[in-house]
Amino acid sequence: MMSAAPLAFWLTNSLTALASGLLLFMLSAGLTLVFSLMGVMNFAHASFYMLGAYFAFALARHIGFWPALIIAPIAVALAGAAIERAGLRRLRTHGQGAELLFTFGLAYLIDEIVKLAWGLSPQTADLPAILDGPLFTWFDVPFPRYRAFMMAVSAAMLVLLTVALRRSRTGLVIEAARTHPDAVAALGHDVDAVFTLVFALGAGLAGLAGVVGGYAFVVEPTMAQSIGPIVFVVAVVGGLGSLRGAFIASLSIGFIQTFAVALDWPLMPPVESGPSLTLGRIAPMLPYVLLIATLLFRPNGWLGARLAGGDN
Repeated sequence: MMSAAPLAFWLTNSLTALASGLLLFMLSAGLTLVFSLMGVMNFAHASFYMLGAYFAFALARHIGFWPALIIAPIAVALAGAAIERAGLRRLRTHGQGAELLFTFGLAYLIDEIVKLAWGLSPQTADLPAILDGPLFTWFDVPFPRYRAFMMAVSAAMLVLLTVALRRSRTGLVIEAARTHPDAVAALGHDVDAVFTLVFALGAGLAGLAGVVGGYAFVVEPTMAQSIGPIVFVVAVVGGLGSLRGAFIASLSIGFIQTFAVALDWPLMPPVESGPSLTLGRIAPMLPYVLLIATLLFRPNGWLGARLAGGDN
């Protein structure tokens, strides 16, 4: 029978990995959804994540955490809708190259706006008392309440998004517009409005991830650059346009990175001239190793059936 110490190690790190993976999926789901419908790889997606965090921190100082949790993602979604209508919609006839350049420039513009509005210093905000402290203790190892809250919000988002896309009339129109936009337009639906709705939803999901993740990590102007690459790794590994693939890839990366740091196995003998190479030290590189392996053996991703839209 497993002793208490190893059992506590595996249980607590598994919960930490699950929380990390679910948060990563919350962030990558919007990017995947936008690509599956519009074929746009939105380079500004991580910037919407940053906007959500900054909006939430600014609002929380005046109206509290819970209203900010609702208002900030809605504000980011509205900003995304305005950007799609004013920018991306005008570029749709010019091809994906123009759309990529637009989102690439948009990311830099949002970053500069954040720096002008909030400065270069990290932002801080206090958690509400109900989310502060340990939720429970396993074998003398506390599990934070806020980490459990992150998991609950991410799981709720996953369920609501799945139900909305699979069961609601709007979800069925979105799915039809993804594969047969001309037929959807012939039935009287406004395809442009569907595109705006999906882009706004993707931005709002990123903003929600920013609100939730902002209280767990540092909110500062480089947070988009630090999280952005890993989001694209998730999208490519899972399969471009596949929400199920993004979910599996997010959880996989969460577990790989968490246990790489927790186990911290030595990879090379220690040397006198510097620190020894351990698994924990290369943990940030492991998702990119997974990306390279995926591109070598399954270029379309784990669940990517085709390059321009997979399965939802």
